[in-house]
Amino acid sequence: MTWEPERLDDQAHLTEADPGGMLPAVAASAAHVRTGHRAAAEARLDRLGAHGRPRAIVVAGMGGSGIAGDILAAVVGNGAPLPIVTVRSYQLPGWIGATDLVIAVSGAGDTEETISVATQAVRRGCTLLGVGPAGSPLEAIAVQASAVYVPVPVSGPSRANLWLLTTPLIVAAAALRLVQADADLFERVAKGLEDMAHRCRPASESFINPGKSLAMDLAESVPVIWGSSAATTVAAYRLACQLNANAKYPAIYGELPEAGHNQVAAFDGPMAERDIFADTAERTLRLVVLRDIEEHPQVTRRREAALRLARERGLPVTELAAKGEHPLERMAMLIALGDYASTYLALGYAVDPTLVSAITELKARISQ
Repeated sequence: MTWEPERLDDQAHLTEADPGGMLPAVAASAAHVRTGHRAAAEARLDRLGAHGRPRAIVVAGMGGSGIAGDILAAVVGNGAPLPIVTVRSYQLPGWIGATDLVIAVSGAGDTEETISVATQAVRRGCTLLGVGPAGSPLEAIAVQASAVYVPVPVSGPSRANLWLLTTPLIVAAAALRLVQADADLFERVAKGLEDMAHRCRPASESFINPGKSLAMDLAESVPVIWGSSAATTVAAYRLACQLNANAKYPAIYGELPEAGHNQVAAFDGPMAERDIFADTAERTLRLVVLRDIEEHPQVTRRREAALRLARERGLPVTELAAKGEHPLERMAMLIALGDYASTYLALGYAVDPTLVSAITELKARISQ
């Protein structure tokens, strides 16, 4: 597979190489926010606050569904009066019990790890909230336990339904008075996603299209993606996951200040060496920093110092700023940009962004 940037402005190629419709799926993010908000309202999530606040919240989910839990924790922020934990495994933590809320999220509705955790939550007497497709095994568990369930109209790969699955969690947090999130906030997020979809549309040429431009930055490199806050670290993780799944491309993510205590050492390693006189470009690290308007002052100093360090060593650098008043807005814009970039990177390599053959094969092997 070779990288050919001219493919990104070839409209016929963008259509033919994306038979599963990943680009249209990403463009549907704004509609997903509105639909998820409406589904949450119809499910009457306000009932969750009737018995007071839980001792803790556990979000069970895998892949894109698990990121919904990370987004929830980042939106509520460090001032949360309770722990919010995302579980990506078969086991519910031993300390979770009847006074806790378990939110099981599954785009497929039958993810075995999530089903396992949801079943354990019911057995322990936890309050259960389910989010997933109608008629799924997850809904059956919720109905049997007389739990609240939010059916959402998922379609295509689960990772393309992020906002359908995430929005109900933010509505639930608002019902528990953990965050202020009214209809106006979700509409602002939706409008921001619509604007990003317009700017990143396939017909928009590479030199003015932020999604294509970021894809061109990332091509032929190993991206090291850092967030400078809880919100931007979620976006960094999402970008790394989308590069893996959409473009079948390696990526490393980290969070400042922690990344400054380990990953920064790679700036002096073999993958950071560049021969500017070589006939062909060699793959090298590329530092991608997602910065936030809400950074700890010392994190800002570390971010700026790390960027100088990278540039002094000739390491290519991409810096992206999160924009928006609310952390949910800032995450949504960065996540949307990364979703487009990972899809365009796949198409630039002539890789089908929808297929995940290795994941499918792995699931098949363990089910035998």
